[in-house]
Amino acid sequence: MACGFRRSIACQLSRLLDLPPENLIKSISAVPISRKEEVADFQLSVDSLLGNNNDHSRPDVQVQATRLAEKLKCDTVVSEISTGQGTVNFKINRELLTKTVLQQVIKDGSKYGLNSELFSGLPQKKIVVEFSSPNVAKKFHVGHLRSTIIGNFIANLKEALGHQVTRINYLGDWGMQFGLLGTGFQLFGYEEKLQSNPLQHLFERLGVHFDEYSGESFYREKSQEVLKLLDSKGLLQKTIKGTAIVDLSGNGDPSSICTVMRSDGTSLYATRDLAAAIDRMDKYNFDTMIYVTDKGQKKHFQQVFQMLQIMGYDWAERCQHVPFGVVQGMKTRRGEVTFLEDVLNEIRSRMLQNMASIKTTKEVENPQETAERVGLAALIIQDFKGVLLSDYQFSWDRIFQSRGDTGVFLQYTHARLHSLEETFGCGYLNDFNIACLQEPQSVSILQHLLRFDEVLYRSSQDLQPRHIVSYLLTLSHLAGMAHKTLHIKDSPPEVAGARLHLFRAVRSVLANGMKLLGITPVCQELVYMSSENPDTVPT
Repeated sequence: MACGFRRSIACQLSRLLDLPPENLIKSISAVPISRKEEVADFQLSVDSLLGNNNDHSRPDVQVQATRLAEKLKCDTVVSEISTGQGTVNFKINRELLTKTVLQQVIKDGSKYGLNSELFSGLPQKKIVVEFSSPNVAKKFHVGHLRSTIIGNFIANLKEALGHQVTRINYLGDWGMQFGLLGTGFQLFGYEEKLQSNPLQHLFERLGVHFDEYSGESFYREKSQEVLKLLDSKGLLQKTIKGTAIVDLSGNGDPSSICTVMRSDGTSLYATRDLAAAIDRMDKYNFDTMIYVTDKGQKKHFQQVFQMLQIMGYDWAERCQHVPFGVVQGMKTRRGEVTFLEDVLNEIRSRMLQNMASIKTTKEVENPQETAERVGLAALIIQDFKGVLLSDYQFSWDRIFQSRGDTGVFLQYTHARLHSLEETFGCGYLNDFNIACLQEPQSVSILQHLLRFDEVLYRSSQDLQPRHIVSYLLTLSHLAGMAHKTLHIKDSPPEVAGARLHLFRAVRSVLANGMKLLGITPVCQELVYMSSENPDTVPT
């Protein structure tokens, strides 16, 4: 998005470089804000324009940057052009920047950043996401909790980008336990058990929903069809023990052998996944199917995708496994956490205890619900801060700190900004003068809002939520610093109105990002529960 500024710069560059603007847009990026100095708004990486020339024949990048900058001219959009290390930097006219960004945030609402030129020409696809996938005959394990929140994020992001997303929960053993009809489950007399299940409770707080509940037992018969197809293609081999295998290496490499049938003729996990994949292609004709499971299943999915290929299903290349690491050290006061109810109970009790310990805490409506929402935000942010594939050390004390880079801090910031709107909104929102937002704190926020589309684009490319998490935390820190100096109360109406517009834009983008992550923003104002400095922006 960057509110059309990126395209305006690309158009001027295209005339000089004789390249289509579309070829230049992704080489122009918003400059990360710095607390040390004022920075330009956009930069062009000259290195990216020079292509794949080797270092010996490529002209000096800095010389090229300087030459290019000298040929460019300021206009009604760009007020200043300079060079950096291998870059040409562009500063946007400050009043235009302020007006355009704030108007765009309010106009686009939940679509801000998604209507960007970075996503132009993006084909709308049919995407299937399989996630959560517990064995409901057993208790819901914390590993499935990770799959649930990660899969929900991926599905949210894909839907926000306009794709047609089908969310599937592939339940181990549910079919045998509860009975199965057609493509979904009919719970014969077991509705109460489902409603009392903490799994269902998690889905309702997180706002997680599924379009299809499927199960292993549904594919029992279809698995036999898969075995017949493998046999007909000469891919099935019988072992001395009576099991059936597929040798994916073709030369007997033990590491490439996949067992697809037990000695009694029944199917295995791999066979049922093959049957499920074929059935879903027939049913949904998907462009992409994403499986969200722990990294321990990496080899399993590699073999499943490879078997689909050798069975003649070229669409196997559309299948993707998104693996995640292990959570270490998740313990409650009573000991090791294994199951979901332990996690939810601990979240609720700790947040309620924290809220009760602050004497200045305002009376909160629905304290149980608020505690859960804030606590789940804390859990999600800690989980999403790093690379999904990495294992991480869990810390209850760290995730519940209300200041610093935590979900509690994001919820507090959103609630505080919402309170500002409720207190002053009616009297000031119609009075707005862009000239009143030229303070360094205001400019830093506007520059950061410019970058939201790039952050969404990065996450859409690698399916990593950490880019969005980092962005939202920085935005919250910037808002905290601005709130200390950009007062609304007792300020002239036009100043107060301008600042309120700025804070409303921050809250809107903050809420958008939180919802993509699977977090329900809290609107009731909370109170900080620790003495750390919340408003330190990363360098």
